[in-house]
Amino acid sequence: MRPWCHIFLLLLALIPYALSSQVSFATHQQNVTILSTNIVDALSNDSDYTSLLRLLQRAKLIPTLNKLNGSTLFAPTNDAIEKHLGLHSVWREALKEPSSDLRDNVQEQLRQELFYHLLNYTLPILPKEKNPQVLKTLHYPRKPSSGPPTHDPPPSPPWLPVPGGTLGGEPQRLRVAARDEKIYVGVNAFGDGGAEVIKPSVNTSNGLVLGVGTMLEVPPDLAIVIKRHTSLKYLTKILIPEIVSFLNGTSELTLFLPVDSAWEALPFYERLYLESKFATDDLTRIVNMHAVVRKNVTYSEQFEKGLHLKTIHGPTLDIAIDSESGKTMVSSAELVEPDIYASNGVLHTVSSLLVPPGSLRLTPEKYLLVLNCTSFVSLLHSVNLTPLVNDTEASWTILAPKDDVIELFGDDHLPEKGSEELRKLLRYHFIPGKLTPKKLKDGMLVETALEEPGLDGGKQVLPVGVSTRGKKETLSLSFGEASVIGEPVEINNSLIYFVSHPLTPPVDALQTALPSLDLSSFLAAVFSAGLADYLNLTPRTTFLIPHNSAFKRLGLLVSAHLLSVSSKSDLERVIKHHVLNDVEYADQMQNGSQHTYGTLEGTDVHIDRTSTVNKTLLLSGSGGWPEMHSELKLKNTLTQTGVIHEVSDILIPRSVELTVGKLVRAGKGSTMATMMNKAGLDWILNGTAPPEGSAWADLGLSGVGWTLLCPTDDAFKGVNLTALYADSNRVRAIVSQHLIPTQRPSQDVPEKGRLVDDVNKNRPLTLDDATTYTTLQSAAALYGDVVFRQTEDSDDILVGIKGARGDNGRREWARVLAWGRSTTGGGTGGVIQIDRPLVPYSPSWWNAYGAPIGVGIVGSILIGLFFLGVRAIWRRDTTEATYEPIGGFAQEEEDP
Repeated sequence: MRPWCHIFLLLLALIPYALSSQVSFATHQQNVTILSTNIVDALSNDSDYTSLLRLLQRAKLIPTLNKLNGSTLFAPTNDAIEKHLGLHSVWREALKEPSSDLRDNVQEQLRQELFYHLLNYTLPILPKEKNPQVLKTLHYPRKPSSGPPTHDPPPSPPWLPVPGGTLGGEPQRLRVAARDEKIYVGVNAFGDGGAEVIKPSVNTSNGLVLGVGTMLEVPPDLAIVIKRHTSLKYLTKILIPEIVSFLNGTSELTLFLPVDSAWEALPFYERLYLESKFATDDLTRIVNMHAVVRKNVTYSEQFEKGLHLKTIHGPTLDIAIDSESGKTMVSSAELVEPDIYASNGVLHTVSSLLVPPGSLRLTPEKYLLVLNCTSFVSLLHSVNLTPLVNDTEASWTILAPKDDVIELFGDDHLPEKGSEELRKLLRYHFIPGKLTPKKLKDGMLVETALEEPGLDGGKQVLPVGVSTRGKKETLSLSFGEASVIGEPVEINNSLIYFVSHPLTPPVDALQTALPSLDLSSFLAAVFSAGLADYLNLTPRTTFLIPHNSAFKRLGLLVSAHLLSVSSKSDLERVIKHHVLNDVEYADQMQNGSQHTYGTLEGTDVHIDRTSTVNKTLLLSGSGGWPEMHSELKLKNTLTQTGVIHEVSDILIPRSVELTVGKLVRAGKGSTMATMMNKAGLDWILNGTAPPEGSAWADLGLSGVGWTLLCPTDDAFKGVNLTALYADSNRVRAIVSQHLIPTQRPSQDVPEKGRLVDDVNKNRPLTLDDATTYTTLQSAAALYGDVVFRQTEDSDDILVGIKGARGDNGRREWARVLAWGRSTTGGGTGGVIQIDRPLVPYSPSWWNAYGAPIGVGIVGSILIGLFFLGVRAIWRRDTTEATYEPIGGFAQEEEDP
């Protein structure tokens, strides 16, 4: 017999023994394990896994399970899959009956999710404590392929997992732990949660089957993991699409993200900014400071070695375990929860933000955007003023109009974007330093960031208003004409006030004063003198603008002279005398008792403070007359070149001589001026002393001021001037009748306690009722004095020759039309314009002698008649007695 026949016979003899041994082994394992049964057989023999078997078949994983030798399957029961179908469309579609229009013939997603339930090794020992065991599944997460699934069949079975994917070539992990004598799969790092193992374990020939009551959900992308985590609600709230895309699209990503309490520790406005739509860049930078991308995902078991992980943004995270407390520290933060699995990385939560100081750069601009000042910020960008709101070290007080305020005013009320005018306007909204409400005082001026060429590069100022209102004395603030709305917001080194409208920088002085109708006369004088451009362009000036009433008090003849074409130079000097050659704000001018300031005219003005409660400021010019003072009204009206204050009266510089001749011309008195020349009194017109050797000098008239009663040219209509001029004595007499010598007064000292607001101080003479003045004619004629009268039924002032009688006994009077005071003769005298000449009075024979003689005759006759009457009465009393004495008259005469 051949040898191979002996071998065959031997095998036949062993068959009964083998069968007997197999039956004995099955009897020994009772109802748990039959080694000859594989995983697929075990699932087929259990009615709880019919749905799972169907899914495995649809995913074409039956050959894969048969090929694996030594594995662990966490098998979801039918009930577990049924509960999962409502949440997962892939599984629901896979359990449907096959059809010709099956969209996904590959079932890649289903296969990968089933791989997450499968280990490539058999668990040696099932867990008995809560401390989790970390397992590596056969699921290798990958980025989804582009495009829809095809109808092409998969390559060739069996489809085993292919290493690689988004976890650096590592498979997805799974934790298993025991608690309360039960086993849970898919727990977190602390052994909580997970799917309960609800069926006894089944050992098969190629692995272990553990039935679970819940599907094991494959870890999703990191963004979804963050949104589902209960300690990352705030971060979920502020996540933006750009960051979500980054979190989901980046492989091998390790995140160390702060929990909610870490964000709550930030100041309120910082959180408000991070929640806004403007924080994209900063949020991206913050996330990148907490993100690490390496070749391999960094899990917690590596922390024990000590790590230095460089983040995407740059800062390095130092990870170490504290030997004393046993806590894991990530730089300055404590590790809260490690190893939260995701499809493209892992997430660790920490106790605080891992942001180096100063790296977040929460600038004022970012807060302005959050606080609804986006239009304001947009305007700043249009003129390249972003450094004002992007410097975290600078300290500013920002006056910001909100979006609704700018929308209300509209583009028509603001300069064009990108223009220099807009740049100036916006700089006017920034005040250096942090001015809290406690630092603000009513009426104070604060410097802004606006550097004004009209101030020689100095900073333009802004007035502050502070008041209280209501019973609760609520504080009300304003900057310029804009009120503050709501409470200010303090941002690091800066402070933001919200204003009711955009602030407009001051314009030139004349345009600033134009809306004030009470200043129109001075403005008209400026334009008349052609000084508008000069004054507007002169830097660093203070305007002292008189009210319109000041021109009337000055005297109409002085005003008429200054506004005449021929007197342009005098007008220019007067105007420039009202402009100081430096910026003097109210607080500078009201401090101290005396100040002297230079003017553009070249001379000075002087300020005296009266010693009264109201502390009136009296302003005196360099010229004029001694009583010429003006009350200074400090207004602090800001201009492009400085400031405007107001004054009650006009000031005359010493460079302007108001002579009698100038006032005569202003009063249209050329006829009278001609007569004075013919009379040899032209020196009075010129304001000079009488010529040496003249009759006037011999009379001692040097140093005397003169007031001329000047009839208008119209007053001489009907007068034969040719005949009049031919009679030099007559001309001299007429002129002398109109000239009133005025002695130089003592220096005026303003009354303490008040400024006398009386036009009399600017009149050449006091024109009170019955006031009499000696004229130049008084020395040569009996009727040379003049007297002033005030009518009762009107405000007219009349002047006439004292004692003169006209026809029919009527007095002849001239009406005073206007006046003007001269600055010559020590500031005394001037011109009083009248409507008719005062002809020297020479009484007729009858007026001189007839009336006295008649009065004497009549008086004598009356006296004679009086005495005759007395005599007649006396005689009657003595001759017509009505009684006789006793004894008769004879007896009485005889008595001794």
